[in-house]
Amino acid sequence: MSGSEAARWPERLWLVRHGQSAGNVARDAAHAAGLERIPLDTRDVDVPLSVLGERQADALGRWFAEGRGNGRPDVILSSPYARSRETARRFRDAGGAEPDEPVCIDERLREKEFGILDGLTTAGVAAQLPQQAEFRRLLGKFYHRPPGGESWCDVILRLRSLLDTVSLHYGGRRVMIVGHQVVVLCMRTIIENLSEEEILAIDEQGDVANCSVTEYRFDASKGKDGGLDLLRYNEVAPIEEDAVAEVTSAPDTLVAARG
Repeated sequence: MSGSEAARWPERLWLVRHGQSAGNVARDAAHAAGLERIPLDTRDVDVPLSVLGERQADALGRWFAEGRGNGRPDVILSSPYARSRETARRFRDAGGAEPDEPVCIDERLREKEFGILDGLTTAGVAAQLPQQAEFRRLLGKFYHRPPGGESWCDVILRLRSLLDTVSLHYGGRRVMIVGHQVVVLCMRTIIENLSEEEILAIDEQGDVANCSVTEYRFDASKGKDGGLDLLRYNEVAPIEEDAVAEVTSAPDTLVAARG
């Protein structure tokens, strides 16, 4: 491996969705009750982990501490949202990384901005903003940008910038990124050069589970500068094998997050 190849990509990259949040629980309750709006009295950025989400993050940390994660990260990057920051810190404190490893917050890893749709269920969008529901149906979730919000393309744009930073500062390192469902999917789109149809087909297979692991390994033979090989996607073994945690995979915020 040449020096330029080693500096181009992390040696190992893990993508982790945050643990179950209080917002995920509220969203499920709103859907079951047929409500138009998710009953939350805090900003989405401030929504904490649920008790189960805390157990999931701890289980993930223990799984890595046991050597099940193919090493441990020496760089942890997190979305600024409370549920991601808490997941990263609990993961570290449970042995997933060295105790003094800082959790570096990067705003480019934040949740997709839903704009005027924020907090609405699918039923709420259809009832209160039918024009936006129709735009989304016509354009698809990859390109639809609600007023004040983002499309998946917008998220991909900021994540390309994030990967440039990772390449510049963390080449050859073991990097973990803790974020949101859309962050995991959009990172796959960039790293694997996937088309709209390919990533939406992956999304259609099911939600990214809370505290699941998506892992890449650097391969020097991949292209002229090397590249990242996908080793596993949406791996839930850290949660399934833990006696005190259980797997959850609710969409983030909107009921329509996957639809």
